[in-house]
Amino acid sequence: MLTVHHLNNSRSQRVLWLLEELGVPYEIKPYQRDAATMLAPPELRAVHPLGKSPVVTEDDVTLAETGAIVEWVIERYGLGRLAPPPGSAERLRWTYWLHYSEGSAMPPLLLKLVFGRLPTSAPALLRPMVNLIAGKAQSSFIDPNLKAHFDYWEAELGKSEWFAGSEFTAADVMMSFPVEAAADRAGALNGRPRLAAFLQKIHARPAYRRALERGGPYAYAD
Repeated sequence: MLTVHHLNNSRSQRVLWLLEELGVPYEIKPYQRDAATMLAPPELRAVHPLGKSPVVTEDDVTLAETGAIVEWVIERYGLGRLAPPPGSAERLRWTYWLHYSEGSAMPPLLLKLVFGRLPTSAPALLRPMVNLIAGKAQSSFIDPNLKAHFDYWEAELGKSEWFAGSEFTAADVMMSFPVEAAADRAGALNGRPRLAAFLQKIHARPAYRRALERGGPYAYAD
């Protein structure tokens, strides 16, 4: 059976949700972040050398990277569901958002998280200087970059109800984590009603709620 190596408050929540949407049987092997570092436990390295989540295993398959997992699941279990027809304009948009969600959307959000924590983790004597540097990096680079992304999402959701077109697809599953993280860390929903509506719709989906029940507490759920 398909096993999801699931880390709390992580990208792997999307994999659980996708499997619930498709009705695919699966097992969960749970892992908890280290309370001090917020990193995955070393046990995950026994599954995949990078020791990160999500990872799925099934028979002789061990696969990491959320986008790769989503594409593999859709190809193996989708039966035409949650993906537009191959060769269509919507399929190209679908592929774009699948890769954009991790390749472009997440890096500035990670920078926001790291630079936001720097001052509190610095030695006391260096804290004022670190706070100044971190604040400058956020105000001059990170925050403007994030605003450009958030405005882009809002504009794209004005073209169609969902990211890849008029139908809900796995592209929306992939975009859920960046949008949730952006709402939590950077006020992405402020003045962006379409983005807020997107989150409301995905959080109301029965499969999303079932994934929460199976996966356990998830900080980004409403």
